[in-house]
Amino acid sequence: MSFSVVVAIGLYFILMLAIGYFSSKRVDAEEDFSIAGRRLSPLLLACSIAATELGIGSTLGVFEKAFGDWGLSAAWYILAMVFAFIIISVFAPKFRKTEVKTIPEYFRRRYGKKSGLISAIIMIIPLIIFVVIQFVAAGTILSILLGIDYKITVSIIAFIVISYTLLGGMWGVAISDFIQSIFIIIGLILVSIYTLRLCNNFPNVVKHVPYESLNLYKGLDTPKIISLVIMYVATFTVGQEVAVNFFSINHSYDSTKGTIFTAFLLLVFAFVPTLLGLMLFSLTKLGYIDTSVVFVDGLRYSLLHLALNAMPPFLIGTLFLSLLSATMSSADSDILAVGSIFSNDIYNVYFDNKASSKQLIFISRLSIAMFGFVAYLLALFNSGSILAILIFVFSLRAAGAFIPYVFGLYWAKSSAQGSIAAMIVGSLSFIIFKILNIKIFDLEPLILSLLISFVAFITFSKLFPPAVETLELSD
Repeated sequence: MSFSVVVAIGLYFILMLAIGYFSSKRVDAEEDFSIAGRRLSPLLLACSIAATELGIGSTLGVFEKAFGDWGLSAAWYILAMVFAFIIISVFAPKFRKTEVKTIPEYFRRRYGKKSGLISAIIMIIPLIIFVVIQFVAAGTILSILLGIDYKITVSIIAFIVISYTLLGGMWGVAISDFIQSIFIIIGLILVSIYTLRLCNNFPNVVKHVPYESLNLYKGLDTPKIISLVIMYVATFTVGQEVAVNFFSINHSYDSTKGTIFTAFLLLVFAFVPTLLGLMLFSLTKLGYIDTSVVFVDGLRYSLLHLALNAMPPFLIGTLFLSLLSATMSSADSDILAVGSIFSNDIYNVYFDNKASSKQLIFISRLSIAMFGFVAYLLALFNSGSILAILIFVFSLRAAGAFIPYVFGLYWAKSSAQGSIAAMIVGSLSFIIFKILNIKIFDLEPLILSLLISFVAFITFSKLFPPAVETLELSD
């Protein structure tokens, strides 16, 4: 391994810690820590969301699927995000106008404490799973680069991510994500260009991949793509790691600008990991690579071994920085979301409702360290299919929370009983449909669960109407 590559990775880790440290100087009040004092610009919002969503699933997960079953259609995993954020841009200003800091806070102030607690639980569990997945991936990437034990590298990753997140809070996450988004997009584009050179030219790639792999609908047909867009709209809307950016932006009207720019960044990146997967497939057919070396850690991490064995040090460092940025930028947003929800919606509600701003910052940092350590312990055990796990936990939280959240913004007759029924029935139905592999009219489990959640929400809101019909939130 080139000494310069190791130095570059070391400097990157130092930069992340430095961002956390200097961001901590901007944290004077709890709002500075949890929502950056509501001073994010549209650019920071876009880069933060893009970096968060371009995690291991959108990079190596898509690359793996493109090489395997999905071919070119793997790009839809990211393209669906583009459509989702265009749709969300219509509602984004409404999210900012609620003046809340977390999704569970909205549920509590709109529907009462029980709804707030249920939504907090629905949010926290998937977020911890997200952190585990990113820790596993980042630890494996660093282990491959340095050639040292995975347990050591995942410990390094967990320490760095937890440290700069608990130091800088939302400011640290937003600024680090801005830098990481640049590394992710530009870095993987440069690697793609070089990989194309290894294949000689693009017609050579097309010639040596199966014809059906060039079908944009091979792995995902139109109903599945629509389902993916619906899943993204639902889960990004109620995902604290995304929603916190809307809560943190300076002005509500800037939310639309930032969300559209997010869609643009994702569109620029959409086909990059997919084409990398197809190009690697072509290289194997051309016999240009030693498959016993490249696939030593399985298909998922084969791109890393390709770089180590066929690329110059600059591109090796570029690729590893890109993938470490992808994983760490997702992990920091997720673990900050856990800390914010725990301090704002559990500790401040059920343990000390008179806690000062400094106390809440302390509790946020303590919970980031605590839940981050739990995620680190879980990450010591490896995971299965990246996309399968991500899609499941994405869908689980959306199944119950999406309907009462969005309807609460527009329908004054939404009730507490309706919200509780929607969350419980929606989440449980999704789990049952998924476990038993039940499909009705060939609809995806999430869509069925959203329909059931909607029926439960409307029915219970009608049976148990609110005492006062209003869209205003309680203090």
